[in-house]
Amino acid sequence: MIYDRKIVLQSGKELYGRGFGADRDATCELVFNTSMVGYQEIISDPSYTNQLVVMTYPIIGNYGITDEDFETKVPTIGGLAVRDYNDMPSNFRYTKTLAEILQENNIPAICGIDTRMLTRIIRDEGSQRALLTGAGFPLEDALEILKNDVPPKDAVSRVSCRKKWYSRTSNPLYNVVAVDCGIKLNIVRSLNRRGCNVTIVPYNTKPEEILALRPDGLFISNGPGDPEDVLPVIKTIGALRGKLPIFGICLGHQMIALACGAETYKMKFGHRGGNHPVKNLITDRIEITSQNHSYAVDASSIEGTGLEITHINMLDGTVEGLSDKESKMFSVQYHPESAPGPQDSTYLFDRFIKMLEKEAVSNA
Repeated sequence: MIYDRKIVLQSGKELYGRGFGADRDATCELVFNTSMVGYQEIISDPSYTNQLVVMTYPIIGNYGITDEDFETKVPTIGGLAVRDYNDMPSNFRYTKTLAEILQENNIPAICGIDTRMLTRIIRDEGSQRALLTGAGFPLEDALEILKNDVPPKDAVSRVSCRKKWYSRTSNPLYNVVAVDCGIKLNIVRSLNRRGCNVTIVPYNTKPEEILALRPDGLFISNGPGDPEDVLPVIKTIGALRGKLPIFGICLGHQMIALACGAETYKMKFGHRGGNHPVKNLITDRIEITSQNHSYAVDASSIEGTGLEITHINMLDGTVEGLSDKESKMFSVQYHPESAPGPQDSTYLFDRFIKMLEKEAVSNA
């Protein structure tokens, strides 16, 4: 095998492989994902902006790419690293190969590396900056690039829509405004299927502009980066708290916590994959969940915020769900709309719909 690309870590370790997708260098945060399927949804999830994702499942690309399964129209993932890449898909639905989509969107990728070893490094040392470059690029130059690299803090502003757009459904029951911090399209579909017309607005839309749309409820989406960087959304949540039902997912969950006075922190290597067990403290049931986040809510900061912890992660005890009944607001850290992925948590959308129904009755 001829190696033409490599990943350089901050420690100076080099992992050689073969390139596919876009032929360019990329400096990204290195993370791993434990999903066995769903690489199309992963590369098109805006939450992976500026991240080089290491897939722990060895064979990637074998069912190709299908037009209907994208989570965003323009993928912004930083890069992809896999063990074995299959460029001859076997799937009657596929329209393009993974390499073709990566190339079209200027996303570099590498295959043939030891992804198990790389995953162990991330697990033991934590998420870190890495450089995907040519095999012959001098190590000292690569380390200098990593040393001087400054992680971007404007990820949400780059993936959010520039102006509002609509996703309507037949015989709508409710109107929901979704604040786009990097929203996944299956979230919009999940709301549509439950009778909601959805108006998707940019992350910096002012509270009064949202209220002018006369929504029955507000949704705060997932997205990339540090929640503390997204001040416009945090302020919007604070301004609209208690005025209408609010539901947040992932980054939205973290920003709801911040808006209520709680704190967040960056995890060692985050949660990414479709196999995380979460305990629902209200029903005492275990849900298998799909996750993708680097930050978490500090459980010790919840007291006095009006929030109640409703879900916890069974692997590390981190906060997975919050609720404020008085303010008609709740959130979860994981993705109940996961596609593909476990369907254990789709009831959360139904819970939101019941809140909208109750609010409509009380306002009648």
